[in-house]
Amino acid sequence: MKILGIDPGIGICGFGLIETDNRALAKVLDYGAVTTTVDAPLPARLLELFDSLSEVFAQTQPEIVAVEKLFFAKNITTGIAVAEARGIVLLVAEQRGLPIYEYTPNEIKKSLTGYGAATKTQIEEMVRVHLGLEKKPKPDDAADALAVAITCSFLYGHGPDNKYKFSNSRKEKI
Repeated sequence: MKILGIDPGIGICGFGLIETDNRALAKVLDYGAVTTTVDAPLPARLLELFDSLSEVFAQTQPEIVAVEKLFFAKNITTGIAVAEARGIVLLVAEQRGLPIYEYTPNEIKKSLTGYGAATKTQIEEMVRVHLGLEKKPKPDDAADALAVAITCSFLYGHGPDNKYKFSNSRKEKI
């Protein structure tokens, strides 16, 4: 199963594609980040993000999409822009009829380290170890996206908010 993890952002949006047939074993297929023009108006940046993510989805052909939930933001303006970027991610996935799983930062930290308040460095190290990589993935946004994908591989189909059955590549809540 190919899982595309997304760390949404308006300036930098990380993505990471893993393949797993077993919740304990996964291999990385691709990762990176898409960026938008910093001084462009927000609608233009959202269109850039939509176009770039559409290309990523077309190239990677995921079967499942895992997205980090917006948990909180220290700066409300930044939080709104990230929420709008998340909307683009969800739109691109939904247009393709892909099942979408969403995880909070604490769920991701806990699934990778067993500790919901793990540091970014600890998460990056666990991503490296779990995927058998020599170095931590860069940029950080890509490492975060891979963490989301790994979390999905661990929790796929588990938990009250994440129970889906699959029919014709569409999700149906059960």
